Parts: sequence; structure tokens; C-alpha cells
Amino acid sequence: MSTTEVKKAPKEGLFSKKNRKLITDPLNDSNPVTVQVLGICSALAVTVQVKNAFVMAASVTAVTILGNVLMSLMRNIVPNRIRIIVQLVVVAALVIIVDQTLKAFVYDVSKQLSVFVGLIITNCIIMGRIEAFALGNKPWPSVLDGLGNGLGYGIVLMTLGVVRELFGSGKLWGAQVLPESWIYSVNNPDGWYVLNNFIILPPMALMLVGLYIWIQRARNTKLIES
Repeated sequence: MSTTEVKKAPKEGLFSKKNRKLITDPLNDSNPVTVQVLGICSALAVTVQVKNAFVMAASVTAVTILGNVLMSLMRNIVPNRIRIIVQLVVVAALVIIVDQTLKAFVYDVSKQLSVFVGLIITNCIIMGRIEAFALGNKPWPSVLDGLGNGLGYGIVLMTLGVVRELFGSGKLWGAQVLPESWIYSVNNPDGWYVLNNFIILPPMALMLVGLYIWIQRARNTKLIES
């Protein structure tokens, strides 16, 4: 009498090579901003200061992770025809929580970010990752996917924030970095550097995003379309 042994597939580790790629790929090869061209509006609007860019990046990352997890948990019980409505309700609820948290703990930054916190609900990265990944995968990979895309978004925002705040106002995170003796002004005509007011305007942010994409594709030729 023969017996058939059923071999179980090896359990995948939490940080297996496949799972690690969910975090690392959005940092470069599938960056949501520079490759997928998502979330551009907020990247232009909130990167005048590094602090604002960091808070926005952290907020979007939190909403992306939690939105992915919740929709992944509900993926088998939400009817397909109403999934978009459910996604909007989930993301809107998370954005309200983030907005209230910012007002409670970093009120000044919340005021500076203004409507852009509420507009996180329209951020294409969040809805895109829910549709493209969370609805077809388990919660843990969805967490990693949300984390990776949030970090990829945050890297671009922080890079823009550093360049714009440093050369636009001579500061980083609100602290004076360029010595005031270097900065030319009416009161300091011996200064050799004139603060670039153009760099803090949205058009210059768009140019910087283009420069970022150009450098990224020059270093990573896989991203160049044939």
C-alpha cells in the first residue's frame, strides 16, 4: 500500500529577498515620483523647507502603509463594484487622523502645509498601491510595499527640500547654515552669495525634479526607454 507524501512549500521569511525588493525597488527602479510620475504636485508645493518635506513624507508613508494593510485585510470581503468607494473611505479616515495628529503635535507645520495634508487623499501613490498591490496580496507584503513607496516618495521630497531651503534661504530645517556674513544684502554688501528667491518657487521645483530624473537615469540606464 503506497502512501503519498505531500511536501509543504517552504515558508517565506519576513525579510526574504522577494520581500526586501518591495522596499528597495521603489527607492530607485520603480520610484513613485521620478519613474511612475505620481505625487508630483505635493513634491512641488511642500519642499520649500526640509521640515515640511519630512512631515509630508512621513504622513504619506503612514497613510500608504495603513491603507495597504487595511485594504489587504478586507480584500476578500469587499465586493469589486464598490471597492473604490471603500478605498476612499479608508484613505479619507486615515488622512483625518494624520491631520488631527499634526495639529496636536506640530501645529505650526500643519498650518504651513495647509490644504496639502487634506489633499493626501488624492495622492495617486496611495490609491495606486492599493489598487496595484494591496488588493492582491497579504498584509505583510502590503506593509513592505507601502513602506518602500513611502520612502521612495520621501527621498525625492527631502532631496528637493534640502536644495531649495539651502540655496533659497541659506538654512536647513530652519537653522542658519550659510554664515550671514556670506549672504549679500543691503546691510551686508560684502557678502558674496545672493539668496536665490527663484529656487523657492514651484517652477524651479519642477526643474529640480527634472534634474533629479536626468541624474537618476544617467546612473541607472535600465530606466531609459528604448
